[in-house]
Amino acid sequence: MAAVTTLFVIGCTSPMITRSTPSPVSESSSIDNQVLTPILATTQLRLGTQRVAFLLTTEKSIIKAPKATVTSTFHSDRTIKESKQAMFNLWPYGLKGAYSTTLNFNQIGIWRLDFSVESPEGYLEGSIDIYVVDRLAIPDIGSPPPLSPNKTVHSTVDLMDVTTDSTPDRDLYQMTIREAIATELPTVVVFATPGFCTSPTCGPQVDTLSQLKTLYWGKANFIHVELYNSPREIKSGLDRKVFHPLVVEWGFTAIPSWENESWTFILNRDGQIAEKFEGFVTLRELEEVLKEVISGIQHVKS
Repeated sequence: MAAVTTLFVIGCTSPMITRSTPSPVSESSSIDNQVLTPILATTQLRLGTQRVAFLLTTEKSIIKAPKATVTSTFHSDRTIKESKQAMFNLWPYGLKGAYSTTLNFNQIGIWRLDFSVESPEGYLEGSIDIYVVDRLAIPDIGSPPPLSPNKTVHSTVDLMDVTTDSTPDRDLYQMTIREAIATELPTVVVFATPGFCTSPTCGPQVDTLSQLKTLYWGKANFIHVELYNSPREIKSGLDRKVFHPLVVEWGFTAIPSWENESWTFILNRDGQIAEKFEGFVTLRELEEVLKEVISGIQHVKS
C-alpha cells in the first residue's frame, strides 16, 4: 500500500480542519500500476448522521463506476461501524463527479474510511483518515439559520451589484432568506461566487439552482447569496474583495483555509435546516431532498 501524505481536492471544497491530530492520510491500492486515491469532498464532519461525498481517482482518470462501497471504522478500537454503498453523481459537463452516501459518526476523534470499487482498471481499494468534531462552525441540520438580509433586486438598482454571475437569473434575487421563511414554503439557498470561485463547480452550482427552480417554482423558494459584498468592484481585481456579512454570520470564514467554495442549504417550511451540502451538489441530489421536504418527510436526523 502506498502512503499519500497530502490530501488534495479536485474542484471540490476546502481542506479539513487543522488539528493537533495526525494529518489526513489516504492509502491506495494498485492494479496494473493503477493507484486508487480517495479524495474527500466533505471536509466538515461532526457527530451524527450526515452526507459524505468523495472522489476516487487513479493516475489515468476519475473513477465513474455507478457504485462504490465505503466502510467506516473508529481508529482507536478498529471497530467497523458501517458499510454503505455510495452512488456516483456526474458533475456538469460530464468530466468529473463524486460519490455520496450518509454515514453516522458516534464518537469524536480520528476515523478511517475504507473505499472499494469495481472499475475498468479492476477491483481497487483505498482508505483515508478523517477527524470528526463535536459540532461545526456553520449552521447545522435541525437549527434555524441566521437571518440578516441578503441583497435582492429590491434593495439594489442593478443585478451586477448583487452577483458576480455574468448571466444572472433574476428569480434567484427576489427575496431575503427571512422573507422566504415567512412564506412557509421550503427554501433552497446557495452561497457561491460564480465569477470568482476557486474550483470550476460553484458557477455551475448556481446554474443547477436555476434548473431546480424551473422544476419546483411555486413549491419552494430559491435564493443565491453572492459571497462577496461588492461584486461590481471586485471585477477590477480580487484585491478589493470583502465578504458579504452573511458569509461571516453563517460561519464560513471560521473554516480554516476556506476561500470561496460553495455551500447549499435546504430549509423546511418552519425555516429550519433540513440538509446542507458542502461543495458541488447535483440536481438529482437536490431534488431527492427537496421532494421529501416539500412532502413534509424528515430527511436526515442529526
